[in-house]
Amino acid sequence: MKTRRGKLNNAKPPITIPEIDFIMEELKKGSSPITVDHAQPNVKIHERINEASLQMKNIFQEIRKEGKIQLEKFELIKAKVAPVIAEAAMNPDIYYLFDEMQANNEYTYRHNIGVGIIATYLGMKLGLSKENLSALTLAAILHDVGKTRISESILEKPGKLTEAEYEEMKRHVIYGYELLKNIPGIPPSIALTALQHHEREDGQGYPLGLGANEIHHHGKIVAIADVFHAMSSNRVYHQAMPFYKVIEQMNSDMFSKFNPEILLVLVSRLMSTLVGKEVMLTNGQFGTIIMINPYNPLKVLLKTSTEIIDLRMEKEWQIKRIIG
Repeated sequence: MKTRRGKLNNAKPPITIPEIDFIMEELKKGSSPITVDHAQPNVKIHERINEASLQMKNIFQEIRKEGKIQLEKFELIKAKVAPVIAEAAMNPDIYYLFDEMQANNEYTYRHNIGVGIIATYLGMKLGLSKENLSALTLAAILHDVGKTRISESILEKPGKLTEAEYEEMKRHVIYGYELLKNIPGIPPSIALTALQHHEREDGQGYPLGLGANEIHHHGKIVAIADVFHAMSSNRVYHQAMPFYKVIEQMNSDMFSKFNPEILLVLVSRLMSTLVGKEVMLTNGQFGTIIMINPYNPLKVLLKTSTEIIDLRMEKEWQIKRIIG
């Protein structure tokens, strides 16, 4: 069932301008602070996400050992891992899940789950059909399967890769395509996504330097999910970027590297889930987000204990961290 704004029940839309005008008038009268309820995911989904990550670890280790993907492994992912990702992606407070699934360790395995959830969430918001969405979820889970053919010494290297190591790392997209293309009965988009998720709209990606019109739609979605999750996670060679830096970087790439329609959906939907959440600014102040600017989502309106701050007017201040 849908509400008057066309959103699914339990999903909190951004506060509208008339609503914010009313709130600000109430604040001037000294009314109580604003509270916005956000449903948090059931604890069980976190347990299931952890179980799915462990399953992917075991499956990837077996693929590394055998040098190929057995059909039964693909069916296991489809039956056991994909439903967990689909359930997680339906959570109305998706940011909470993004925060929880940051890959603090065993990056290769948790990354597949994180990208799966983000890509599936994007596919839902983009209105993909059930069949198309199912194929996207599987493509996202398996987008990095080619890394099972990359030496673990390269994957886990804490320092900068040498030129030769980097060239070998880039080959994971080809290895993934080769592993997936001959599995009988699976959608061709799954192998294509493994091959194309490092291609970019401006033709500056790899391995083929494809342009925007040559990249499969699933490859475009997974490319965005892959980069977003990678920048948001601690890895062996760098710390997770602050939230505002991730969104800032993604925004700057909107009309060059990534499909703007897909990226705009991610940024706007993600930011809309933050209404009512407490944040820390780069100047050390804390406040609660009360309205999102649809044209510049990072420049929110927020309420501190003493004032209303419009970040559009504060050029040097940014959201550094989401508190909850």
